Amino acid sequence: MKNSLYYGDNLDILRNKIASESIDLCYIDPPFNSKRTYFQIYNNQGEEDRAQAQAFIDTWEWGDEAIKGYEYITDIINLNTGKLTAQTVELIKGLHNVLGRGALLAYLVHMTLRIVEIHRVLKPTGSFYLHCDPTTSHYLKIILDSIFCGRGNGGDFINEIVWCYNVGGKGKRHFARKHDIIFWYTKSDSYFFDGFKSGLSRETGKKSFGGKIGIDEQGRTYQDKIVKKTGKYYRYYLDDPKIAEDWWVDINSIQSQSTERLGYPTQKPEALLERIINTGSKENSIILDAYCGCGTTVAVAQSLNRKWIGIDITYQSISLIQKRLKDTYPNEWKNIEADMLLDGVPRDMESAVALANRKDDKVRKEFEKWAILTYSDNQARINAKKGADGGIDGIAYFIIDGDTNGKVVFQVKSGNAGRKDIATLNSDRLREGADIGILIAMNEPTAPMKNEALAVGKYKHPLLNRTDDRIQIVTIASILDGKRIDLPTWRDDTVKSARAKAKPQSTLFD
Repeated sequence: MKNSLYYGDNLDILRNKIASESIDLCYIDPPFNSKRTYFQIYNNQGEEDRAQAQAFIDTWEWGDEAIKGYEYITDIINLNTGKLTAQTVELIKGLHNVLGRGALLAYLVHMTLRIVEIHRVLKPTGSFYLHCDPTTSHYLKIILDSIFCGRGNGGDFINEIVWCYNVGGKGKRHFARKHDIIFWYTKSDSYFFDGFKSGLSRETGKKSFGGKIGIDEQGRTYQDKIVKKTGKYYRYYLDDPKIAEDWWVDINSIQSQSTERLGYPTQKPEALLERIINTGSKENSIILDAYCGCGTTVAVAQSLNRKWIGIDITYQSISLIQKRLKDTYPNEWKNIEADMLLDGVPRDMESAVALANRKDDKVRKEFEKWAILTYSDNQARINAKKGADGGIDGIAYFIIDGDTNGKVVFQVKSGNAGRKDIATLNSDRLREGADIGILIAMNEPTAPMKNEALAVGKYKHPLLNRTDDRIQIVTIASILDGKRIDLPTWRDDTVKSARAKAKPQSTLFD
């Protein structure tokens, strides 16, 4: 199989594009994180609760999607066909009665639908790791039990892994919240696990086993543990690997100064995924991340010689993962790209128009992101603020001299653009102090648009013998044909780069 990046709703992709019993290991870190919502969980029964839980409601609310999902779970047809267990159906009905129709139930319905599909695509030997935090872990645990356990094939809960870290803010009215939860479930009792690859070295000493410490004829330090009942002893060597306990304190979270840091808010350290993938799969196994974000699972799977599938609903993530792989493997990137399936990304005008016309508010800016990031070769910064972009959808930079950057602003029009849009872009360009403005339009520029752009004049680079139009018009058709941004001394480090495997790279923007 080809390594694959899927752009779109993971439920649709899991159901229609991932084959049953094809995945060796799945890890997900779903997009609910109490570092942003903390301990506030509200059922959204009134306007006061809505205001208090706004950060949570921005992502999860009881609406058409949640209603459709709940009806699917409680539909007797899906129970009779074996798509859902009776335990899962009754559990969601019970949570509905207890929690009411609010943000929390919407989240749990969302997760249930996707975990059911993840269970389906796992091989009988497969493992599932769900990364969450203590705010919702208790709800997710019983949902996982209802899906994975009691099917008669040995599928079961194996571990609750507590990942501890010590960076970030401290609590003044509570103990500092410094851990996440990772649940590990298996589809059957024939799962794969190699705990000796957890990356821990064995410690010896009197506190460890209370036995003799010595050095054998090969010069290896050992310690003997004596079993009193049988009189037998076991010899442990210092240089032997050790299976990790279910609490991990040796891997810290991503810090501001970390060389791994890409600026993605929920980025997880590579060491965390290395431990999970190394112990839970073999080389050439197929690894799935259905919420792949900035691509840590993908990057680690690539480095450990696994096949991988990543899914994300935002093009910003798809773009970042491609850039991360390109930066990490500069010499191998062409081969990696050639052997990668990129699914759901517009390839023609029809699919571009379909993306532009999506009605779902959660992905309303996806067309803008795709257009800007594709045209800028994944180097522009997206303005993701809802309703507060001041007309600016993205920003990029070029070098003027050693101390000064030139600035480029982007605007994207999914409908027909006209002369007024050129005038508006120039006004916004001046307000933002930008040297160049680029309008990305669905339609071909009209004569009045061209004249309005030409009237703005030229930008002359102070050190280069080069001039560029201050207002430029780019069409979606030309982007689909391969047209990419061409600016003087274009900065290709605006977005923070991943470390190259062969040679570390420095960046000018953090």
